[in-house]
Amino acid sequence: MQKKLHIKVGDTVKVISGESKGQEGKISSIDREKMRATVSGVNMIKKHNKPSASNPQGGIEEKEGTLHISNLMVVAGGIATRIGRKDEKGKLVRYSKKSGEVIK
Repeated sequence: MQKKLHIKVGDTVKVISGESKGQEGKISSIDREKMRATVSGVNMIKKHNKPSASNPQGGIEEKEGTLHISNLMVVAGGIATRIGRKDEKGKLVRYSKKSGEVIK
């Protein structure tokens, strides 16, 4: 069984450390093996592509790199917050530790 993470695909997150510190974006994918996430518009890297049959020109492509999930904090109600889990009607739900509101 895989460990539960404090983030999910579609969450709005804030980067709390590293080169992209302070930036916010939505999570587009998560790699649970490497504990890394791709956040749209954050940690942009340049990928140099060789010319090929499908791309005869080649060139430099700019895309999002991954970030370790420990460097991400969920934004709930416009504020970056830690996440807790509590039982609500027999189901575990995530909630904001700052405001106490349930995160969908």
